[in-house]
Amino acid sequence: QAQLVESGGGSVQAGGSLRLSCAASERTASMFAMGWFRQAPGKERTFVASIRWSGGSTRYADSVKGRFTISRDNAKNAVYLQMNSLKPEDTAVYYCAADLYGVGWSRWGQGTQVTVSS
Repeated sequence: QAQLVESGGGSVQAGGSLRLSCAASERTASMFAMGWFRQAPGKERTFVASIRWSGGSTRYADSVKGRFTISRDNAKNAVYLQMNSLKPEDTAVYYCAADLYGVGWSRWGQGTQVTVSS
């Protein structure tokens, strides 16, 4: 099974930027989409952004539109999340996810902490 490995989390002041990376451990022909989710302390995991593997169409949560950008590198089996104009409410553990065959998010990374201070 392809495993997802995330990197790029950290601490930043409000208004700053971070870039998250996620790489699948092996190429899979069944990759339909990859995405990012986040979970703040005491809250449920919520959708942040996703990108289709073929065609590259993207979706974003309303709370991050205009500030975050998701992109992919098919050759590297990698997906990225560029986060700009970060706010304290963006503080969370960010998880990379993969949707194989278009039937739902079935693979998850271990999560990476993002902390935004005011």
